[in-house]
Amino acid sequence: MNNKTIFVLLLSLVLFSLYASEAVRTGGWSPITDVKDPHVVEIGKFAVSEYDKQSKAGLKYVEVVSGETQIVSGMNYRLIVAVNEGVGIAGNGENKKYEAVVWEKPGLKSMSLTSFKPAM
Repeated sequence: MNNKTIFVLLLSLVLFSLYASEAVRTGGWSPITDVKDPHVVEIGKFAVSEYDKQSKAGLKYVEVVSGETQIVSGMNYRLIVAVNEGVGIAGNGENKKYEAVVWEKPGLKSMSLTSFKPAM
């Protein structure tokens, strides 16, 4: 084999592995490594606030405990958020965990709460 053939083969292998890793990531869930990132915190606060507007449950955001992202037509965030249920609710102010899914279209700076339920 000549140098040109070897180069083309190596380049093909590199490009194929990049394509394969991107194909796995697109549509699959990837862990969020920094749940204290200001953007992740903003999404967690948005999820609790939006749910509270709809339910009038009196929930107060505490923190994002963990989360994952999913590349779609935009980005899905699946977050486990700790919330304070307040003294007016049977929990007497204790923190509870909820799973929130927020869809974000970054270019439009648009977010939508698609799911909010008690975490298992």
